[in-house]
Amino acid sequence: MVLNNNYIQVGCKAPNFSAIGVYEQEFKQIQLSDYLGQYVILLFYPLNFTFVCPTEITAFSDVYDEIKKLNTEVLAISVDSEYCHLAWIQMDRDVGGVGDLNYPLVSDLNKNISLSYNVLTEEGKSLRGLFIIDKEGLIQHSLINNLDFGRSVSETIRVLQAIQYVQSHPDEVCPANWKPGESTIINKPIKSKDYFRSVYSE
Repeated sequence: MVLNNNYIQVGCKAPNFSAIGVYEQEFKQIQLSDYLGQYVILLFYPLNFTFVCPTEITAFSDVYDEIKKLNTEVLAISVDSEYCHLAWIQMDRDVGGVGDLNYPLVSDLNKNISLSYNVLTEEGKSLRGLFIIDKEGLIQHSLINNLDFGRSVSETIRVLQAIQYVQSHPDEVCPANWKPGESTIINKPIKSKDYFRSVYSE
């Protein structure tokens, strides 16, 4: 059960936060508002030194260059301390660590960030919450998994690309499973039929 009754809705301003992160094995103050002008993927996860978590954290790091080309940064957040983050980073992947990462791990030891994004459980861990925040600081996408199963990195990138496309093409919307280069729909009653005819006409 999640502790906070506040509903974090897409289209609303992302709650700002300032916390200590670990990046390149150094402690660094991380403030969400410093990333205005870029897209941000916020990646909440339950705990370091667990089982599913390192698979997600390393998977996003491995495609970081692709994400960076989309003017996007990644911030991963858990209720662990910055010292616990540092120890996890210094641990090799083949024994359950994450090794050096291409983005910061943020400490939410006081659990205020997880609470503000409504992903904190009664047990004091974060659910697998994923939020995509746009250049204006607005939440455009949210996905929350329970503790025992991981998220799709490729789907996160696909959704990010769709968000960026429709924001730069305000007269178009993206259909199900859309990928860059595929047809979109003109968001007008008559013009939209061009897409439907192309898909459903024999």
